[in-house]
Amino acid sequence: MTPASIPTQAEGSLFVCCSSETLGDALTCFHSMRSNGRLRAPRSEIPGPNGKKVANLSAKHKESIKLPEYTDGNGKSFPISEFINHPSGVESILNTRALQSIERLETSTYRCTLPTINFLNFEVVPVIVLRVTSTSDDCMVEMLSCKFEGSQILEQQSHRFSAAMRNHITWGEDSVEPSLSFDVNLSVALEVYTKPFTLLPVSAVETPGNLIMQGLIDRLVPQLVEQLLEDYRSWVEERVNVC
Repeated sequence: MTPASIPTQAEGSLFVCCSSETLGDALTCFHSMRSNGRLRAPRSEIPGPNGKKVANLSAKHKESIKLPEYTDGNGKSFPISEFINHPSGVESILNTRALQSIERLETSTYRCTLPTINFLNFEVVPVIVLRVTSTSDDCMVEMLSCKFEGSQILEQQSHRFSAAMRNHITWGEDSVEPSLSFDVNLSVALEVYTKPFTLLPVSAVETPGNLIMQGLIDRLVPQLVEQLLEDYRSWVEERVNVC
């Protein structure tokens, strides 16, 4: 089957860009809940002066889709493993088109600067470090660090949270029905230190926080899969034209 015979996939929102937008949405959501007084706590929940509360948020999503098989007029195949191990595949996984800048730190490690978020008259720039490890059988994308730059006030809060993300991409090219699978896990540990959240049980932060993160992952992963397949198709077309 040639690339020209494959329908073009609908282009989804870019992973990194959606991440920054959703982060802004999440911050706005919590601020709105605070301002509207929808988060209230009984007096018995007030913690001690030296007590620290940490909210642990998590979300995960698995997605699998049929993998197209591409060949040229001479029967030469273009497996997705070749694409993912190619620089074009790495760029697709990192969604470099949506980044403000990207810096290669090591062979497989990248410092990615996301677009600026405007929040409550502050400008903040999320900066993440990602490691992409690819083999002939799978690809592992891991977030090694995440911090905010820009507003000094928000930069000072970076030590109050930590985040981890892992996306394990696999493909079954040798199976009867080849498929591309994503297994995404995202976790955030957030120190609760401002009122009224310090007056609440941790679950009052974790419950809505988990819902926000799960909604992000459920919406984002299918779009990410579609975008990768679209870039894969374009890469194959370029290879066929060169040949």
